[in-house]
Amino acid sequence: MMAVSGMMDKPSASHLVLIPSYNPGPKVYDTVRSARAQWNPVWVVVDGSTDGSAEGLQAMAAADSGLHVIVLPYNMGKGSAVLRGLEEARARGYTHALTMDSDGQHPAELISEFMRTSKANPRSMVLGKPVFDASAPALRVKGRQVSNWWANLETLWSGIGDSLYGFRVYPIAPLAAVMRGQRWMRRFDFDPEAVVRLCWRGVKPVNLDAPVRYFRAEEGGVSHFRYLRDNTLLTWMHTRLFIGFAIRLPLLVLRRLGSR
Repeated sequence: MMAVSGMMDKPSASHLVLIPSYNPGPKVYDTVRSARAQWNPVWVVVDGSTDGSAEGLQAMAAADSGLHVIVLPYNMGKGSAVLRGLEEARARGYTHALTMDSDGQHPAELISEFMRTSKANPRSMVLGKPVFDASAPALRVKGRQVSNWWANLETLWSGIGDSLYGFRVYPIAPLAAVMRGQRWMRRFDFDPEAVVRLCWRGVKPVNLDAPVRYFRAEEGGVSHFRYLRDNTLLTWMHTRLFIGFAIRLPLLVLRRLGSR
């Protein structure tokens, strides 16, 4: 067990922290340490990184039984990395996973609160609703407002506070089933499509405010977002989700009426 003061050493048998990671730079080590201070276990899925972080994380895991590192042979995309972690976690008996980014943008200090909320609402997904500071790029903020509008339309306004923020707790079984059932959700489209498809399956969202910070390059920030590529991917995603929504609309209306 890691001997570093302040690390949480009592492992959970049901909930784990799952961090997909691709060329995150040195911020990943602080992210993992901060997550471990709040929770045990923490798993990192290294998605074909070429920046040396796989070796660094494996060295950390060798000294800490609460840290588990999975290394994928090449870059498969965020959704694929999450699915790889979910499948192994489910095989080991875990029921819920809190996902967070590896680049330090997400608030590790809120892990315990999100886990408590998940344990109180085990059939729901607990979604972070981002609270932006001055570091947030205006173009990114505006873009996510559009995605959020579409996600709420596609779920008949089921209460998705934010469709893109990756700091959230999922029930593993329904998410893994959704992902195994189709070939999408493997890259940047993972987060918004996951919440829409889980809503379609009747998994209700619980929203909690959570700050998000964007680091500048001189602060060690690393961004793999590509405006044209990723917005094209999101546009295609919402096109197919809208078609799925239209097919499911009668069922969604009946479910909404039945919940009143």
